[in-house]
Amino acid sequence: MVPMRFGLPSIRFTRRRVAAGLALLTGLGALITWAAWPAPKNYTARDALLNVMSGPAGNEPVTLDTTFFVPDGADADNPVPAILLAHGFGGTKRSMRADAEDLANAGYAVLTWTAQGFSGSTGKIHLNSPDYEVRDARSLVDWLAARPEVLKDPTGDPKVGVVGGSYGGALALLLAGHDPRVDAIVPMITWNDLSKAFLPEATGQPPTAGVFKKQWAGVFFSSGSNTASGGLAGALAGIGRGDDEDQPRMPETGTTSTSPDCGNFARDICDTYLRIAATGKATEADLALLRRSSPTSVLDRIKAPTMLIQGQADSLFPLTEADANARGIAANGTPVHVDWFTGGHDGGAGPQADSDRGRYLTLTWLDHYLRGKGDVPDSQFTYSRITGFNTSSSNRRPTTSAFSVERYPGLGGTGNTAVDVAGKPQQIFNPPGGTPAAMSTIPGASSLSSLISGISLEIPGQHADFLSPPLTGTLDVLGTPTVTIRAASPTGEAVLFVKLYDVDPSSGASLPFGLVAPVRLTGLQADIAKATPVTVTLPAIAARFEAGHRLMITISTTDQGFATPAEPAVYTVGVGVDDRSTIGLPLVTGTPIATQETLWRWLLAGLVATLAVGLAVVLFVARRRRHNAEIKVIDEYADTPLVVRGLRKEYADGFVAVAQVDFTVERGQVVGLLGPNGAGKTTSLRVLMGLTRPTKGEVLVFGHRLTPGAPVLSRLGALVEGPGFLPHLSGIENLRLYWRSTGRPDAEAHLDEALEIAGLGDAVQRKVRTYSHGMRQRLAIAQAMLGLPELLVLDEPTDGLDPPQIAEMRKVLREYARDGRAVLVSSHLLAEVEQTCTHVVVMHKGEIVASGEVADIVGDSPVAQFEVSDVPAAEQVLASLAAVRSVNRDGRSGLVVDLNGTSRADVVSALVGAGVGVDRVVPRRRLEDAFLSLVGGNTRASGER
Repeated sequence: MVPMRFGLPSIRFTRRRVAAGLALLTGLGALITWAAWPAPKNYTARDALLNVMSGPAGNEPVTLDTTFFVPDGADADNPVPAILLAHGFGGTKRSMRADAEDLANAGYAVLTWTAQGFSGSTGKIHLNSPDYEVRDARSLVDWLAARPEVLKDPTGDPKVGVVGGSYGGALALLLAGHDPRVDAIVPMITWNDLSKAFLPEATGQPPTAGVFKKQWAGVFFSSGSNTASGGLAGALAGIGRGDDEDQPRMPETGTTSTSPDCGNFARDICDTYLRIAATGKATEADLALLRRSSPTSVLDRIKAPTMLIQGQADSLFPLTEADANARGIAANGTPVHVDWFTGGHDGGAGPQADSDRGRYLTLTWLDHYLRGKGDVPDSQFTYSRITGFNTSSSNRRPTTSAFSVERYPGLGGTGNTAVDVAGKPQQIFNPPGGTPAAMSTIPGASSLSSLISGISLEIPGQHADFLSPPLTGTLDVLGTPTVTIRAASPTGEAVLFVKLYDVDPSSGASLPFGLVAPVRLTGLQADIAKATPVTVTLPAIAARFEAGHRLMITISTTDQGFATPAEPAVYTVGVGVDDRSTIGLPLVTGTPIATQETLWRWLLAGLVATLAVGLAVVLFVARRRRHNAEIKVIDEYADTPLVVRGLRKEYADGFVAVAQVDFTVERGQVVGLLGPNGAGKTTSLRVLMGLTRPTKGEVLVFGHRLTPGAPVLSRLGALVEGPGFLPHLSGIENLRLYWRSTGRPDAEAHLDEALEIAGLGDAVQRKVRTYSHGMRQRLAIAQAMLGLPELLVLDEPTDGLDPPQIAEMRKVLREYARDGRAVLVSSHLLAEVEQTCTHVVVMHKGEIVASGEVADIVGDSPVAQFEVSDVPAAEQVLASLAAVRSVNRDGRSGLVVDLNGTSRADVVSALVGAGVGVDRVVPRRRLEDAFLSLVGGNTRASGER
């Protein structure tokens, strides 16, 4: 939203001012360039197809598609440590290109490869089986040992580390457990035990009683069935920052043909998935196969120092997976560092500060254990927490702060507290087939902001809520909360999903990172009074719960991510004993970590202060010069809301955005500004709003020549370039703050009328950060109408509104203009313009190609639509009329007829004479037809600025 009631004074650019400004900008630009300039390429990349022997007996040939990155200067006389860089599930070696380049520029020889079964390599997918993918990786270590550029240990084996995310992270752990030559590993966002990851159960039961994570399992299976990267595969690609589609592809190398039911999966893996997906449960044999591809099977053998980086926004491999890996490896006396960041499989890489910290920790770890460089990395635990939002952009990106704790506290924190929750037992319904289902997160959405804003959806009648009193103080929770629940079921069994919500009194409930605790209970009584309480371990989180908020335990019967009983049933659920329970909360007090972002903040603050002083001087001089300037009014147009004359906008590079535009908006009119992308609409509106200066021509608002900051702008309201509000304020607070900024009396705001237009009801009292896009749009339109300006300019006003709201907006705009005011609307919805506007202005290639009343622009049409009682009979009658050019059906009772000059009355007479009833006849031509004829049907973008 660009406020148009006030602005900066018009500033005259003299040679001296331009020179001073250029000097300042040059200095600032040099600093930014120095900080942002990409590192030079200091390596050579070599593609190769390597043949290895795979399988249990090591006699199955597989060809792996590889790329070897060698730093400049590395040779037999100057060998360097090596890194195996493994991709995530569904990715390829190209997924890791950007990371490989970073590590090569840091002085490491890096080998990336596409795992067998994926595009570019042969073989089948065995889910990191020790006999296949792990054996392949051991062969790659053998290959590195033979390279003269690679540094060797005294025993002759290569100095090598393994880095990977998700699928690649598990490979790093498994390889370290099977090959003692590995010297350091950095596994990221990966698993400990696949059986527990895909069949979790939050009361401590084994995976045989687990609740099947069907949605994530389906994503895995789908991306393995179609091994081209991207799509679902991209959700699993791990830490890779490369783009497969932007990188050159190796030729296909005879990948083993896929089967219709299994794709590129090995038969035993495929059969296991199909069996579990069909039944929702796993056998001991299924679990044994999954555990064989899990790091839990080799943790006691890992001697390589391990940096574990795990994501908090991760419903696939949650923090508990990294905790199990950390405890198992540390039990050997192996150095372990654990870092939690705010991204993950559901949240992407997280904010930039988290990515920077992860890269720094990784390089520090590898530099010490592969090069012997630097002090021994400490065993501190590091983590980040959401501390705010960047409101400078429309997508409301979260910001984080990093903290450290002297040692890894596990999931129990360094302290604990308890918060009471209470509520009577409630009945909840398990729908047949688990549909409809509650939604907690979208697997692989990679949108951290949407998780924080609250993507969860509970289905009425399928959940029960139990609330705590308002918190008396702020709680920094880190680890796994616990709560005691009870359940009764007429079937003796129940699958439930337990969640911990943070309830803000002003913005409502949010589910941290969309995480849930699945529970399968058996041996249940039918009477809740006889139910035995069970303790549920909730998902691990790092979150702050503010004073005044409430905690809410929600127990639901469904979740779209999991398999649930197909049979309908009504359960009764409650908390604790005597309708009360306590939520056990692990707490931690971390020490803030200074980040690169913090250091830059001080530098930028100094630059901003310097710029502010310079700008203040310029504004002071400009105001003094402007103070006595005479404001001229062209009497002829003093009562005309808008006159655009000879408008032209040409940019310095010669691009002509607007060639010649002339039009007028009179009182009482609703004028639609139309044109394809590149026609010049946006540029014209920006000139009209005083946001940019025209090359030629002028814009008159009530006879005043428009300049930035012109007082006449107080008679104009606008919604241009999207709404922008302070998210921590309510809707009504934003409106009041905006009006106060205009300096006009509160009585002139007409706030009640604006609120009625917004139609937000009680939502105007809620914080704007809880608004949907459509709600923000309605609030922006109300803001534009504050003070009831005489000229209203709206750019895509119905964007984000649903059909009833669009219909209401039509009525509002027409009534607004009838009161002697005027409205200019720019829109791409031609049907809405036709129903809303009295006049239209059509632009094409920077010029006006038509203007006038809508009816005149639409004109008459040779095509008409007939609604008849007997379509086949009507078709025969019309076919017999020589002048009729064509007849086409339109629905069950409609015909579209090209009359070719025949009058509609003659056609109706012919139909009625033949016994065919005619219910309705309307011209077929609409504004869209006229628009396409005016612009030649070409609406493709042509570089509009």
